[in-house]
Amino acid sequence: MQHIVVDEGGAGQRLDNFLIKVLKGAPKTLVYRIIRSGEVRVNKGRAGADTKLAMGDNVRVPPLRLAEKDEAKAAAVPAREFPVLFEDDYLLAINKPAGVAVHGGSGVSFGVIEQLRRARPQAKFLELVHRLDKETSGILLIAKKRSALVTLQDFFRHRQAHKTYAALVIGDWPDRKKVIDVALHKFLTAEGERRVKAVKGDDDEGRRSITLVKVMQRFEGFSLLDVTIKTGRTHQIRVHLSHEGHAIVGDDKYGDFTLNKALARGAGDQSIPGVDRRKLDDGRFERMFLHARYLRLPHPHTGEDIVLEAPLPPECDTLLSALSAVSSRAQ
Repeated sequence: MQHIVVDEGGAGQRLDNFLIKVLKGAPKTLVYRIIRSGEVRVNKGRAGADTKLAMGDNVRVPPLRLAEKDEAKAAAVPAREFPVLFEDDYLLAINKPAGVAVHGGSGVSFGVIEQLRRARPQAKFLELVHRLDKETSGILLIAKKRSALVTLQDFFRHRQAHKTYAALVIGDWPDRKKVIDVALHKFLTAEGERRVKAVKGDDDEGRRSITLVKVMQRFEGFSLLDVTIKTGRTHQIRVHLSHEGHAIVGDDKYGDFTLNKALARGAGDQSIPGVDRRKLDDGRFERMFLHARYLRLPHPHTGEDIVLEAPLPPECDTLLSALSAVSSRAQ
């Protein structure tokens, strides 16, 4: 018989969610069965799945045989730290690289959060506050206390978190287009992949989505934008910009696939319009140019504003340099 004392990481959680996390590898059906049967006790009494746990509660759990393969799978996750932008006892802000998922699932064995937990075995609590697409780089928040997680997620939910992204799009973005207020509908393709499309505002399956756009720099055939989202929908920026006829460079779901392939082939490709190939240093641009560069929100404990900034990755700077060289000659 196992007795678990609830610490700060578990305080405030429902009993079922607490056990699912503690009993790694246990099927949810098993967790609910042992709760219903009364084999799980909280402070020596029976408890329901929706019982909220408090700090110091004693949770009795019966002995369970869990699959060893889950432990082996967890051990296979490589420990990794990421560039830290801010850290204290409540919050960790990192600069996530492109190409790394924020968590495992949907064909991905592990992501940022699993690697961080592996790198910090002493950490009692590490949870994602929000998400970034695998292809997107930039600021990602991780809560180090459950109280901070709940508070920070409330800030995002009530639009107290102000996020700005840098996006390089194809074409000359019109100055007059500063607000995109277009509903979005999320769906699955026949292959089971998640996709999003723009729909009319009166569409029953659409959710209102608002994106603010400001042109930061113009190049020959491209525009660098500052994009601020007022709603946090799946693929919102990618779909909104593509819907307006200016897809993000390197976007493999909603972008210009021919241009993406040319950039991925690198400096030797002669079909890349508007790019000084000599400035690419024979490198390749093989990612999406979307970077979460700025985030302002209250601190979950003090309430004081935190301002976070993540510099553009080197590969993005290199591409902008190659575009600038062509635009300068054109002028």
